[in-house]
Amino acid sequence: MNKHCKRILFAGSNSGCGKTTVTCAVLQALTNRGMKPAAFKCGPDYIDPMFHSRIIGAKSANLDPFFLDDNMIRYLLAKRAEPCDLSILEGVMGFYDGMGPTAKASSYDLSEITQTPVILIVNAKGMSLSALAIIEGFLNFYPHNQICGVILNQCSPMIYGTLAESIEKHFGKRVRPLGYLPKMPDCSLESRHLGLVTADEVADLKEKLSRLAQQTEKTIDLDALMEIAALAPDLHYTEPQIPHYDKKVRIAVAKDRAFCFYYEDNLQLLREMGAELVEFSPLCDKALPQDIQGLYLGGGYPELYAEQLSQNESMRYSVRDSLRQGLPCIAECGGFMYLTQQIEGKPMVGFLQGGCEDKKKLIRFGYVTLTAKEDNLLCRKGDSIKAHEFHHWDADDSGNGFTAEKSTGKQWDCVHVSKTLYAGFPHFHFYSNLSFAAHFYEACQEVLQ
Repeated sequence: MNKHCKRILFAGSNSGCGKTTVTCAVLQALTNRGMKPAAFKCGPDYIDPMFHSRIIGAKSANLDPFFLDDNMIRYLLAKRAEPCDLSILEGVMGFYDGMGPTAKASSYDLSEITQTPVILIVNAKGMSLSALAIIEGFLNFYPHNQICGVILNQCSPMIYGTLAESIEKHFGKRVRPLGYLPKMPDCSLESRHLGLVTADEVADLKEKLSRLAQQTEKTIDLDALMEIAALAPDLHYTEPQIPHYDKKVRIAVAKDRAFCFYYEDNLQLLREMGAELVEFSPLCDKALPQDIQGLYLGGGYPELYAEQLSQNESMRYSVRDSLRQGLPCIAECGGFMYLTQQIEGKPMVGFLQGGCEDKKKLIRFGYVTLTAKEDNLLCRKGDSIKAHEFHHWDADDSGNGFTAEKSTGKQWDCVHVSKTLYAGFPHFHFYSNLSFAAHFYEACQEVLQ
């Protein structure tokens, strides 16, 4: 299929240059104009899409060139962009930063797969002409790239005009200066070990975004951004074969401050297959929802709410009893931690032996390929799926149902499995292997029998 999709990708010169600030500012400004933008995040990050979602009032999605093949990326982009006026893709780290010393799974990789025009975000704090050297380096490192514009973040209003003229003179029509954001310390988005704090935790988020949008209208050329987005070529893709089931199932999904890390496409896929997703709160609800055939415990920050989770004994007992009775369950990262006996001494569900503690450093960080060592809830022995780990906490027993392998060849065992369970630190994207979603759905169907 071919589909026209107006789109741009905001790429950074480096992590911390202001990609998310600029992305959110532009999204809010376009929304204020009455437009309906779509938002996407390059890579496995859960948190930036939550910021996008609070702005545009719709779910933001991830496009990850490691998890997904080229066709699936173009399909998901076109699918989610269809009802929107234009799509904004936010990059990850620096433009060329990918897996190891390569550009694989980088923002550059995503821009090439989707043929999306790129706007480079450069933090110009403390520099003037040197900003041009940065731009030239990115333009020439891989000469065949989609960079066509630049926005300067934390740029002094006094020097922007001169810098813009210098950019036009030096680069000609190859790259356009599209504006700047000045230093706005009152609008900064706080950081945490997993990136930005979750959107619900940012004080006065709406007020900050309102001020950023007002500034954007003054100093960023939104009309030019929309003109560039309209020049993006059609997306070419083949629709995947998604299984649909006549027999409906109800799947409980943990959603609160402690459990909020989900790939929106995973949830939407289950709905498309026929599931009704029932949200509940392990923090506040007394028990699992009634009449459910499956349970999805996503990641998040259970360690920050360990005391409250522990005190909610009735919920802990409800989860434990349901799992003992064979309720199919996916528990990723924080969800897995919740199923252990304790988090730093505070009692949890206790369905799995051992506990969890803070190691004060990243544990087994990065992309992996999971290969099943035995038949389980999601797949058969030998089946594989792409996954990712990002956590500072570790468990006494991380399981041994899968072998995880990095691109370097390093391997380790992980994940507790059974015919009704996947519980481990690696989180995954269903569109990396649709059969994993199908097996989960079919296991939920069996509960109805």
